[in-house]
Amino acid sequence: MKNRLFTLAFVLGVICPAHSQQRKNISSKAISPDLIGVFFEDINYAADGGLYAELIQNRSFEYSPTDHGGWNSFTAWEYITQGYGYGALSVETTSPVHPNNPHYAVLKVEEVGQEGIGLKNSGFDGIPVKAGEKYNFSVFIAQQDGSSMPMQVKLLNKKGETIGETTFTTTSKDWKKYTATITVTQSQDSASLVLLAKAKGKIAIDMVSLFPQNTFKNRVNGLRADLAQTIADLKPKFMRFPGGCLVHGDGLGNMYRWKNTIGPVEQRVAQKNIWGYHQTAGLGYFEYFQFCEDMGAKPLPVVPAGVSCQNSGGTWRIGGTGQKGIQLNEMPDYVQEVLDLIEWANGPVTSTWGAKRAAAGHPKPFHLEYVGIGNEDKITPEFKERFKMIHDVVKAKHPEITVIGTVGPAPDGEDFELGWKFANKENVPMVDEHYYMKPEWFLANQKRYDTYDRLKSKVYLGEYASWGNSLFNAIAEAAYMTSLERNGDVVRLSSYAPLLAKAGHTQWNPDMIYFNNTTIYRTANYYVQQLFSTNEGDMYHSNVVTPAINKADTALAYSCVRNSKTGDVILKLVNSSKVEKSFNVNLSQFKGIGTKAVVTILTGDATVENSFETPDKVKPVTSNFKAARNFTYTVQPMSLTVINVKGNR
Repeated sequence: MKNRLFTLAFVLGVICPAHSQQRKNISSKAISPDLIGVFFEDINYAADGGLYAELIQNRSFEYSPTDHGGWNSFTAWEYITQGYGYGALSVETTSPVHPNNPHYAVLKVEEVGQEGIGLKNSGFDGIPVKAGEKYNFSVFIAQQDGSSMPMQVKLLNKKGETIGETTFTTTSKDWKKYTATITVTQSQDSASLVLLAKAKGKIAIDMVSLFPQNTFKNRVNGLRADLAQTIADLKPKFMRFPGGCLVHGDGLGNMYRWKNTIGPVEQRVAQKNIWGYHQTAGLGYFEYFQFCEDMGAKPLPVVPAGVSCQNSGGTWRIGGTGQKGIQLNEMPDYVQEVLDLIEWANGPVTSTWGAKRAAAGHPKPFHLEYVGIGNEDKITPEFKERFKMIHDVVKAKHPEITVIGTVGPAPDGEDFELGWKFANKENVPMVDEHYYMKPEWFLANQKRYDTYDRLKSKVYLGEYASWGNSLFNAIAEAAYMTSLERNGDVVRLSSYAPLLAKAGHTQWNPDMIYFNNTTIYRTANYYVQQLFSTNEGDMYHSNVVTPAINKADTALAYSCVRNSKTGDVILKLVNSSKVEKSFNVNLSQFKGIGTKAVVTILTGDATVENSFETPDKVKPVTSNFKAARNFTYTVQPMSLTVINVKGNR
């Protein structure tokens, strides 16, 4: 049915005999309906302390100096002995909750004092809470001495005053999970949580957790609602995850292995983050897939290509390990790990891994279509051998899956050339190009994909951005994105990167969305991505828009697409100059549209940027517009203008 509707739309919009004379100079082609998506990587504290809604930092006492210099098992924790109580606090590994989660705290209470003794957690730059909202507390405790232990949990404001509390009593010598709900009485941007033991004895403590009930879509172990909604508002057609350089990791032992990130959170494998902090894996593959489904985006997981990052160990320094490959005799097991991922995502509940997905609460398949293999890998013989082993098996056993390869971290150069040569030799369906360049580069390279061979591997532009968050940067990206639409038959997917950055914890700039514990601001780059994604088409039409004066004006860029589902014709007009410019628009080829239109404009001074202090300094403005079959439209300096002419299918 979908193909029939697409064909009908094509016939009505392209080859209707009544307009054949007008279409002699019109060129139209089908383009990817999945062109604009998002890329999530746990860089800049994007996951723990960011999108992942957990409010307790180092909840399972797994932090270590290898994660970050100066860290240890009690980072973000404070030993509390107020009211003349005393005892001892230690970290042990003898009898953990689960072998994958080896460290836990042991609290020995020798004298209770007036208030009890225990632990205080400061969260990620404080714990943000809102008055009247409910928070789910949980902890694993094993009673090591004594038959039970009365416990008190308190949320404190900056003055040390209680703004929410609960109590419970331990009942088991074995590990047991205790849960409670805390209602907060006062909004705070930097609260702390205190866990107090109220009697003599000895207890083991692990997985201390505090979650807002108000997560995105109210998911358990879910996402920070406002931040997730900001991403969802982009209306992405897909989401690539979990990286990035995070995927192939800092050495073979640090590779991101998807199986370590599913199941109960206390059984997941935490590890060092390649960007210099810690991954709890609380935001794991199930949560990624669920988030994609919740916002209507296709999942695009990326798995290592059997080799570690070529920069492992800091190869720019003496002693770096560089790219290392999984032993060839271990590769069949690794290839099976990739096959298991596809079964986990798409298999029936009767399959081994489909049953695990169902047990996690999702019996229906996730409808996985894309799998990325590798990320910016150096194109060495070791890489090519291992990539081919994975690619060939996936292609043979799952022809419905589009495998996406990699061609290095730059728009040209040795790895780019070698990667493309290898991809075309092996008939890889799609390759992942990456580049971060000056805005002038994006303006000067709008014809990059015009000459790509349409019969060879398609392109996923997986990571790109101009160096900055000014309006000029965003307008340069908008100009380039019109060329992505023009070449949407070969560029099938694209995503700006990085997506998120937490204030005070950025390893990389620029980024699309900046946030702290309570506030978010969207950059001009965000609004450009949103305007393209929410004004998508699946047919590209050339010769509809032309500059009114100088067709060779390099300050101008434009595109025309039609959405076959809605019948809308969408024009994107970009002016990167300092003066007004005009475009001629000829809509006479299109049937089924009228004069009703909406125009959205993003404009301002070239240097303007949004910030926490002025989050709406640059923002799109929308108004109604009356279109005509032929009209001239004048666009403002330094602007992106989107004109959506309403139509019928």
